[in-house]
Amino acid sequence: MTYVRPDRASPPGSRVKPGVAPAPILRGEGQWAFGHAEPLNDNERIKKDDGPLNVRWRIENIYSRRGFASIEQSDLHGRFRWWGLYTQRRPATAAGARATLDPHDLDDEYFMMRIRTDGGHLDLPQLRTVADVSVRYARDSADVTDRQNIQLHWIRIEDVPEIWRRLQAVGLSTVEACGDCPRVVLGSPVAGISVDEVVDATPAVRAIVERFVGDPALANLPRKFKSSVSWLPDVPYEVNDLSFLGVVHPERGPGFDVWVGGGLSTAPMLARRLGAWVPLDEVPDVWAAIVEVFRDYGYRRLRNRARLKFLVADWGVERFRAVVEGYLGRPLVDGPAPALPAAPVDHVGVHPQRDGRYYVGVAPLVGRVSGTRLAALAGAVERHGGTWIRLTPYQKILVPDVRPDRTDALVAALRDIGLEAQPSPWRRSTMSCTGIEFCKLAVVETKGRAAALVRELEKRLADVPVDLTVNVNGCPNACARTQVADIGLKGQLVRGPDGQQVEGFQVHLGGGLALAAGQAGAFGRKLRGLRTTAEDLPDYVERLVHRYLAGRRSPAETFAQWIGRVEEGQLR
Repeated sequence: MTYVRPDRASPPGSRVKPGVAPAPILRGEGQWAFGHAEPLNDNERIKKDDGPLNVRWRIENIYSRRGFASIEQSDLHGRFRWWGLYTQRRPATAAGARATLDPHDLDDEYFMMRIRTDGGHLDLPQLRTVADVSVRYARDSADVTDRQNIQLHWIRIEDVPEIWRRLQAVGLSTVEACGDCPRVVLGSPVAGISVDEVVDATPAVRAIVERFVGDPALANLPRKFKSSVSWLPDVPYEVNDLSFLGVVHPERGPGFDVWVGGGLSTAPMLARRLGAWVPLDEVPDVWAAIVEVFRDYGYRRLRNRARLKFLVADWGVERFRAVVEGYLGRPLVDGPAPALPAAPVDHVGVHPQRDGRYYVGVAPLVGRVSGTRLAALAGAVERHGGTWIRLTPYQKILVPDVRPDRTDALVAALRDIGLEAQPSPWRRSTMSCTGIEFCKLAVVETKGRAAALVRELEKRLADVPVDLTVNVNGCPNACARTQVADIGLKGQLVRGPDGQQVEGFQVHLGGGLALAAGQAGAFGRKLRGLRTTAEDLPDYVERLVHRYLAGRRSPAETFAQWIGRVEEGQLR
């Protein structure tokens, strides 16, 4: 994508489509559609004062030359995000500092950089470029995230222009990887190769990115906007602002069901079906119409109510759909609900493709890799005949197009670099956010804790027949999808045995995105006072697993079903 420096623009009230606006609510929520153009908080003022995409020019021509101290605060804590940059946490700041300090007081002079990989696709030149950037400029850091991105750390402002140049040379970008804008578009990691896929959604993902990502008209949304387009339900569709999921219409054939209003954090909501069927070639237009509705009607007064989910909850699906249809200028076609899987699909292991070849899915330990490991991955893929990889929204990596006679050798080669295609259930099903190591919002360490938990459970429960998801998060924002895991762990400070505050977790139990075929997901059970210290976490999980296995009514009773019926004492 070629970056074009946009002109400054006021809120585009003129873009609001006539005749489709619902009646305004009594209290102003900063909605542009109702003429509320004056910013109601500092974040909105920053975006109005100067289009966030414009900051690239200053990064390249001023800040990278004059250093970190020259960066204006409104750029540093606002507009930088539109180019995938967050200041990371200053080392050695205490876990409790977040409770008394503004996050900006924890700024280090280094950045996290998020590389945009829509659909999770990386060819070998791109993979090698990311690996090289990690080694040269990011102290060999790299994490695979649950948004199909790769994140780097320890980035200096002086190096950003050169990093961008290297990424752009292979077709990669950091544009709108963060910020109040359309984030990375999730796609099925096996799009185009799956034996179960009817329609490859990749053309729609690419069209959305090419047409709309970096467009100034959609670069100032009330909050971040997360979306996915996938025939298979192998993405977390229920926690996105917008998801398109494959379905066959009885009369019109294959297309996509539309889900809106999902999101987690401190006010979790699951997406709801719009009841509309959309053919593949119309997905980008419907996607854009929904983004425009969010831009014009989304709440801009309070940041904690600015996500699309609040608008959908207040309006209801029928009203929201009517407004979207007004933006499209035509009605949407009613459609059936899609079939849902019994559990999230992560594609780990060796699986056949539709063309007779195979793909190999591997599990990095809680998503942590490195530039060195990514370079070794590229080498292993090339030696075994591959040309690309896919990242998954479960912090996994897939290697497609492997010949049948090469799968065993590739599995062994990947194991040698710490990427396991036959992982233990705990290594396979544990995810973690960035945590206090780099994130200014976190209150506990997560990556190391989660990795240690996996290793401990692999020893303690090696022969126990159970497969549970464990999602570890450093704060309430649920980047690791705490509320929809079998065991969700939300970081907080708790009282240790001596009464002093130590790192620990509030526990959510029995959540999931699809608890049974055809059944929607649900949030985990949260009991008052159900917490564990970080040190006691392995003991707690081990105890809980044994109670579940001893107390379930039959082997068919799921963990979520057991959690839903047992008394609280069994869960402590």
